[in-house]
Amino acid sequence: MSPTESHSSTPIQIPRAVIFGCAGSRLEAAEHDFFRASNPLGFIVFARNCAAPEQLSQLVTDLRAAVGRADAPVLIDQEGGRVIRMGAPHWREPPAAGNIGALAERDRAAGCRAAWLNARLIAADLRHVGIDVCCLPVLDLQFAGVSSVVGDRAFSADADIVSELGRAAAEGLLAGGVLPVIKHMPGHGRSTADSHHAMPRVEASLEALMESDFRPFRALRDMPIGLSAHVCYEAFDADLPGTLSPTAIAEAVRGAIGFAGLLLSDDLSMEALSGSLGERARAALAAGCDLALHCNGEPGEMADVAENVTQLSPEGLRRWAIVKEIINEDYVFNYNELHDEFNKLMEVTLKP
Repeated sequence: MSPTESHSSTPIQIPRAVIFGCAGSRLEAAEHDFFRASNPLGFIVFARNCAAPEQLSQLVTDLRAAVGRADAPVLIDQEGGRVIRMGAPHWREPPAAGNIGALAERDRAAGCRAAWLNARLIAADLRHVGIDVCCLPVLDLQFAGVSSVVGDRAFSADADIVSELGRAAAEGLLAGGVLPVIKHMPGHGRSTADSHHAMPRVEASLEALMESDFRPFRALRDMPIGLSAHVCYEAFDADLPGTLSPTAIAEAVRGAIGFAGLLLSDDLSMEALSGSLGERARAALAAGCDLALHCNGEPGEMADVAENVTQLSPEGLRRWAIVKEIINEDYVFNYNELHDEFNKLMEVTLKP
């Protein structure tokens, strides 16, 4: 049976190794049928999907119903700053990570507390609408004279600060019942091109990468989910971007960094990758990613991806089973009190 056939029978039990986006603020009948047939592990939502709390909650419910799994993960990039999917007037808009990093440079303990509070508040907003995975913290480092694609999305140029704030942010999400995703593995900060538009190349030696870029990822290698970078690391593979390179994934992500969790590709639609969407998906899984990510909700592209991805591998299933056990359901807290505490801490960064 083709994964693109429309029918209403029960989906296959083992999900396909893919995360899909959808087109708009409601799930259309054709999308429902496609997801029912293709059975992706989960979904990701963007600003185009987030109109209001009740609407978004219904969309999340409908996405899970389409695949017949209440535990299907629903992801979002709610980093803050330039990367906000749930915004005003309905939701709090978090600051850029770089602002929290600036606080940490003045007062490390205050910065860590702010990172935890910010993530805890994000988690509350996400759980309220049923979203259970957030693609943060960004563990890339800030570098001068490179592409602005990372910039203030990163906490700092200091690997120790990034490690400590990244840990605090991840723990804040977990405390609120949301799974963190560390990104962009094994490091995007040094790249001179934006991987949305071209394939960046990193010429740094393994020694240099171990001393800087890899350190935050090594410090948080126990996190449940990681997201790859579409960056060519010449120390590992001079030809392929990390997402599609078996060498980079085996020797950098799994080896040098020691990450053993569920590995998600970055968005397959980004122009750092070449080939058809199906070819990209197939290559990402063959390289060692557990899941392929396709975000834009375009039907033809999704059909191509679905035709080219397999069910979750036994190792992917094992990792996903571990991930599901991590979610904390005890997340009662006072939102307003933590929001006020966070704002008072961040006032320091506005003072000269």
